[in-house]
Amino acid sequence: MSTKTPSEADILRPFQQTSTKYYALAAVAGLAFALFLLGWFYQLYEGMVVTALSDWGTGGGVTWGVYIGAFIWWVGIAHGGIILSAAVRLLGMDRYMPVARLAELLTIAGLSAAGFYIVVHLGRPDRMVTSIIGHYHITIHGSPLVWDVTVITAYFVLTATYLMLTLRYDVSRLRGDLPDHFGPIYSLLTVGYSEREDEVVQRMVWWLALAIIIMAPLLLHGGVIPWLFALLPTYPRWFGGVQGPQFLTIALTSAISGVILLSYGFRRAYNWDHILTDDIFRGLTLWLGFFSLLFLWLQLQQVTAGTFFPPVDMEYAWAATLEHPIYIVSMALVAIVLAYIFAQTIRPSLFAKRRAVVAGIAILMATLLEKILFVVEGLMYPTFEIYGATPGVYFPSLIEIASVTGTIGMVVLFFLLVSKVIPVVELHAIEHLQEHPDEEH
Repeated sequence: MSTKTPSEADILRPFQQTSTKYYALAAVAGLAFALFLLGWFYQLYEGMVVTALSDWGTGGGVTWGVYIGAFIWWVGIAHGGIILSAAVRLLGMDRYMPVARLAELLTIAGLSAAGFYIVVHLGRPDRMVTSIIGHYHITIHGSPLVWDVTVITAYFVLTATYLMLTLRYDVSRLRGDLPDHFGPIYSLLTVGYSEREDEVVQRMVWWLALAIIIMAPLLLHGGVIPWLFALLPTYPRWFGGVQGPQFLTIALTSAISGVILLSYGFRRAYNWDHILTDDIFRGLTLWLGFFSLLFLWLQLQQVTAGTFFPPVDMEYAWAATLEHPIYIVSMALVAIVLAYIFAQTIRPSLFAKRRAVVAGIAILMATLLEKILFVVEGLMYPTFEIYGATPGVYFPSLIEIASVTGTIGMVVLFFLLVSKVIPVVELHAIEHLQEHPDEEH
């Protein structure tokens, strides 16, 4: 248990210290991202044929696979991250203020990775202009995918605005200690700033947080994205009203897991044990357990509906899912994490930060596997199998697998770079801990 008092010097440490581990991590993340880019350029040159994706009626298999499954996963992480940050501000959860900005940055990074997947899956980047932007006034009325792009873009702008408003306070007060070579960025962030705006900004951020909390179940990962699947009655694995809540719980479990990993990494790297305290990790782990329980409960709803005297097509789809090793592994991972968290509440001595990190990794793996299988199985078992006799199965290609490690590398690089430009812990969080030192432990 640390007895140190948090200070401005603590949150300035990432600007002043760059270890060999930092460069090693950047090299590994950069290599993963570069390998994916190399595979993507090869895909651009040869066409989508180099993936394991195929057209119905010609090659069997499915038209959506890892690309769309990972896209949903990243969007879920992004949406869950901003919901976590908004809840901290809206509900006065001051205990979690030190991780609020990490959650906001995770949203920006996750949305960037998800948007990248849209471009990759289109086959050619120019189709963003020729097929979506150029014909937006037409496609917005008839394409749910264009609604998806619209919501993600709007959410990115909303989150960036939310983040920028909170950064103005920090940058204006820490400007003398921030790197001079990023001066133009800081000048842009603080243009027109005066201390009189601080109170107004706090109210604006509160209202933005309220808007985010309201939008999440209605339009974001509880709305538009699950509607892309839930409103298709000829795909029994997808169809149904439970998809919205299910997507939202997966988003929250994934985002909390991501914040746990980020918090642990920054705590280890910059000795922030007095800022990112054990209590924060305990609390995040308990929230992870709560949403993991909801995740399994909603899965149980779908399994029950799909196996207890269901229509023939739904029974066939769910039988294939329940027998699939990927589904078994993903559900087992969530169940094991939930069992550990439940045991931890009964016996607090079982808690350890490293165990929380392992739990977070397990949940991220489980949700990624579940989303990929969700997409693939839904396409493999439609109601009308007009191409059922066409040979072909789906197994991810190396390019598709590299896309997952590559986007993870991209997000890691994002945090490594951002930590050198802006404070990743809010100055308000430090000031709150200074005023309430009893909350540090």
